[in-house]
Amino acid sequence: MNIKTVGIVGAGQMGNGIAHVMSLAGYDVMLNDISGDALAGAMATIDRNLERQVSREKISADDKSAALARIHTTQTLPDLGQTDLVIEAATERETIKQAIFEDLLPHLQPHTILTSNTSSISITRLASRTDRPEKFMGFHFMNPVPVMQLVELIRGIATDAETFDACAAVVEKLGKTAATAEDFPAFIVNRILMPMINEAVYTLYEGVGSVKSIDSSMRLGANHPMGPLELADFIGLDTCLAIMNVLHDGLADTKYRPCPLLTKYVEAGWLGRKSQRGFYDYRGETPVPTR
Repeated sequence: MNIKTVGIVGAGQMGNGIAHVMSLAGYDVMLNDISGDALAGAMATIDRNLERQVSREKISADDKSAALARIHTTQTLPDLGQTDLVIEAATERETIKQAIFEDLLPHLQPHTILTSNTSSISITRLASRTDRPEKFMGFHFMNPVPVMQLVELIRGIATDAETFDACAAVVEKLGKTAATAEDFPAFIVNRILMPMINEAVYTLYEGVGSVKSIDSSMRLGANHPMGPLELADFIGLDTCLAIMNVLHDGLADTKYRPCPLLTKYVEAGWLGRKSQRGFYDYRGETPVPTR
């Protein structure tokens, strides 16, 4: 199948990044969100990020103009029904994702492939609630999308070879690398990454180290580009907690129990960078540890 048009549900951090790389690779993009402000913000972010690539001479000014011209926005979800590939990039809550696919189904073309950018939820279960489980799979980009080179491709139990091959071809056209993951909780990257972040929160919770010492230790002692608590703030503490809950519920192993301190921060609304407070306070000129 030759994919030419891509529909993206959700204009947040992941959705606008996916729209950016898809349009730059030559795909016509229809970007959807329920919020007009979110769509305007997404277009401003894409413009800014493309301009950064122009200034670094990674793309030309003409490339930027052409990419922006390929992106169309809509607050009407059924408008995505005419695209060849739909990538859902909404909030990491299964009920929301299921509702989106349910609303989309009556408007899809017979050949349209449905995918989810979920970082942890069962692809097989999401697919089973649609009319095309064989044309459904996981299409998991890493954040920030324009920078990160990996895409996890996750087959559900019913995903057919044609669908997988079509999505793998898209990844190749984007100039990124695909990693094939089986449909088990959190797939590969988050199966390994999130328990490390959760353990860093336990290390803070138990008083073994401060925010600063934990992050410095992993940056300087393990050569990580970003400390685990800083990374958790970047990802979003609500997303980290949601993935840990998926791991804990799906694998029934106590080693995946979310740290109570992580839960407490989410309950407080301290979700990281997006809410200006998490393990660091971002309201001043420089981030300040909150513990």
